[in-house]
Formats: sequence, C-alpha cells, structure tokens
Amino acid sequence: MSSTQTAAITAVHGWLPEDKLTNADLEKMVDTNDEWIRTRTGITERRILKDPTKATSDMVAEVIKGLCVQRGIEPATIDLVIVATVTPDMFFPSTAQLACYKSGAVNAWGFDLSAACSGFLFALRTGGQFISTGTHKRVVVVGSDKMSSIVDYTDRTTCVLFGDAGAGVLLEADPTGDNGIRDAILRSDGSGAEHLRMQAGGSLNPASHETVDAKMHFIEQDGKPVFKAAVTSMADVSYEIMERNGLSADDVSWLVPHQANMRIIDATANRMGVGREKVMINIQKYGNTTAATIPLCLWEWAERLTPGENLILSSFGGGFTWGSIWLKWAMEPTPKAQ
Repeated sequence: MSSTQTAAITAVHGWLPEDKLTNADLEKMVDTNDEWIRTRTGITERRILKDPTKATSDMVAEVIKGLCVQRGIEPATIDLVIVATVTPDMFFPSTAQLACYKSGAVNAWGFDLSAACSGFLFALRTGGQFISTGTHKRVVVVGSDKMSSIVDYTDRTTCVLFGDAGAGVLLEADPTGDNGIRDAILRSDGSGAEHLRMQAGGSLNPASHETVDAKMHFIEQDGKPVFKAAVTSMADVSYEIMERNGLSADDVSWLVPHQANMRIIDATANRMGVGREKVMINIQKYGNTTAATIPLCLWEWAERLTPGENLILSSFGGGFTWGSIWLKWAMEPTPKAQ
C-alpha cells in the first residue's frame, strides 16, 4: 500500500442510551430552569446510561458492531481500535481492549487516548497515520464517554451540560487518493488544567475518603476562562486550516463542531464565514457528550453527505486541547442505522 494514500471514512455509526435527562428533570434536581439552560447552552435534553452494569466499553462495542454491519465486514477483520475517552471503564485494561473483546474484534490491538472533548480529532489523526503508512487496512476510531459517571448532579454549573454517548468511524485507504483526511492542526496547553479538570483518581490524588468527601472525582469547570479560550482557540484554528489550504467559505460544505455551547459554535462559524445552514448542530438533543459529539454529528448527517464534500471538524477540550481537521467525505449518502 502506498504511503501517499489517504485515510478515508468508510463507515460511521453512533449509539445512544435510551434514557433522557431533560431540562425539566434538572429543574427538580438543582436551582436552574429550562430557559436559563437553553439560552446559555442551547441544550434541551441529554442521554444518560443508567444501567450500573454498563460502562464506556459497552457503548464502544455497540459502535464497533454497527460499523461492521454498515460496511458488511466481520469484527475480526479490524486491525486496530482507538478509543477517545475521559471516562474509561478502569485504568487498565484499556477500554479499547474491553470493547474489542465485547464486539468480537478479536484480532485487533487497541488503546485509549485522552484529550477530553478534542479526543476524537486527536484519535482520528492518529488512526489515519496507520492507514496512510500502509501498516493497517482497517482502523476503528471511536469517541465515547459516560459523562454521567463523573458529573456532580448537585453542581448546576456542570450537570446541565453533559450527556452519555458513543460514536465512531471506520478508516480505510481511499482508492481515489483524493478523499479522506487532508490536513490537521492539533494543539494542547496544560496551563488550562486549573480551569477544566477532574482532580482525583490518578497518581497525584489517589482515591481516598478525603478525595471522595471533597468531591474531587467529579468534573470541575471554571466557566468564564473556559468559554473565552474555547471561543478564541476553536474559531482561530478552524480559520487557520482553511487559510493554509486555500479554502474559502464557499468551498466548505459542512462545519462539524464540538457540541459544547451554541455560542462557541456560532463564533467558530462566524470566524470561518460559514452560515448556520452549513453547520451540524445536535447539542439540543444530546448535550456535550465530550469525545462523542463530532462523530455523532457525522452519523446523523451521513444520509445528506456526498463524496468529495469538504468538511471542517473543529473542537476544544479540557486542560486545554483544541484542533481542526479538513477531510473530504468519501461515502455515498447512508441512512442512519439505529
């Protein structure tokens, strides 16, 4: 396989828990209201994986199986699985290992990648390299998070934002050499850790009665600096990838933004000069599913996408991470399978 071949998305699938957590439900749990949530975030409801016996790997396994059904292949033919998540089942074995076992991808190796809400983009770029170098034929990249497992439902500033989901893509070499991942700009800055993090559970603050009592195992977010950094970084990197590849707003078929906040999405689209009719938005239904938001959008819009369309994927995540990927869509319009 030539090293010049591009990695293209040849299947896309998503999986959502059945249970919904609406703004009306949250009004009964914390001091908030539907109007406040909708006007500041754009979210109306989110999905929650309530089954205590199920975890992130179970959502990933369903995504893998769905990708294989759509592509008409067996899970055993997958070479590699990369899972972007900040809610792994456990530190080890990896969520990817567990998902491979549960899905029947018994010949694949796999690993987890942690980059918060930018995780899918980091994993997509990473997975694409295994295709473009010719060492792997089929690579699955999944973004999945059970955010309800690390959300404090007494904290009204964070509990309104997050939901649970899994979604991902199958990558294979594009026979035309034109469609697929064309360029990527990915960045990180650890100085943002103080504004968006989960403090305990790692080697710095191992689990103890003290860390549990202090609620250090929940996500912490300082909203104002996070919002400011997200608006600037996500918008700028999306414009930058267009500029360095000579793409105008007219050339862009779709902006696929991380679904964290409608104001951040709008700021990114405005910086790119792209109208909202070209922006994939489903935050109102699912909230912020962290690493799953971008592939969830691709799954929902797959029946409207045609080969050769230019997609700009854009994200911003905790700690901080951010980035943008330009890809040319390779699939024929595909109905969304449940």
